[in-house]
Amino acid sequence: MRIPKTALIGVPILLLVPLAVRFAFPAAEKYYLHLLIQILIWSFIYTGWSLMGRFGLTSLGHGAFTGIGAYVMVLLWNYAGITPWIGIPVAIVVSIIVALLVGYPCFRLRIVGHYFALLTLALTEFVRLCIVGLRDYTGGSLGTQPRRFGDGVSLYALQFEPDRVLSYYVALALWALGLYVWWRIDRSMDRYALDAASQDEDAAASVGIDVTREKLKITAISAAMCALGGAIYAQYQMYIGPDTIAGLSVSLNIVFAVIAGGMWVMLGPTVGAVFTQVLSEVLRVTIQNSAALQKVFGSAVLALDTMIYGLLLILFIIYMPKGILGTLLERREKKQETPLVPAKAGTRS
Repeated sequence: MRIPKTALIGVPILLLVPLAVRFAFPAAEKYYLHLLIQILIWSFIYTGWSLMGRFGLTSLGHGAFTGIGAYVMVLLWNYAGITPWIGIPVAIVVSIIVALLVGYPCFRLRIVGHYFALLTLALTEFVRLCIVGLRDYTGGSLGTQPRRFGDGVSLYALQFEPDRVLSYYVALALWALGLYVWWRIDRSMDRYALDAASQDEDAAASVGIDVTREKLKITAISAAMCALGGAIYAQYQMYIGPDTIAGLSVSLNIVFAVIAGGMWVMLGPTVGAVFTQVLSEVLRVTIQNSAALQKVFGSAVLALDTMIYGLLLILFIIYMPKGILGTLLERREKKQETPLVPAKAGTRS
């Protein structure tokens, strides 16, 4: 396997980022590292969703899988003392089972498009209501916290929250894993089978492609990645709630970020994560510090960021359907194309 030059340059830079942040922002080191960690973890989750979205499987229910990953792992740790090293694989298996239980009848009966999106939307709400209903264990709408182990930094408990530098490297490894999975699928025969199925299922089946199996396979991988991302997010934040890791807003934010960054490009979800996380921070600071906005909108100012997200999503779908990175790459390719200039016909003497 040939390693691209960009990777050879980029990897050392990413490894040295904590030192650069400490040097450039000594007074706000923890804040900027926190923002970078958030970007990396959500990039992994967004990459997991894009594995389905790029093949026409528009799911609005991946907030369910992040929630399952986070809550199963935390509950096993809090009530059974099972280390996250075991709890996370269990959470991933549970997420895969749920994904297959929902996906199999949909793909078998060819429930696609809007109906598939609505069904996955119902799945998200079902998982959220289960979390709220089991309030004696999950904390209900107030959420819950993983039980701290020792001083909060433990390999056994996968808790690194006080040490932002260590948390950054864990999130960086998670992000790299997501890119690797995307790269392997993009270069596999499954990619061509799913591309064919997304265009015409009957034609794909006629040439020997098991459409249901291929769709279930990519759905399981996507759900597993989101569950893993949700579990790592819970261990980093040391807090989970139904609206922060499993609600409808989580699912919609995933879709918006991937569409904004670029669904069909490997680094598209990462660009989407950078865009949405920075935008979220800018909006949060602006709204909190703006007395004028609070005076005009009142309590509704808290939903102002959601309204802006919705407006931006519409604009991206209309004017930049390939996302930020996809559009930039497309324009660069057009510039590199040299038009063929027809040779002038010579005149005979």
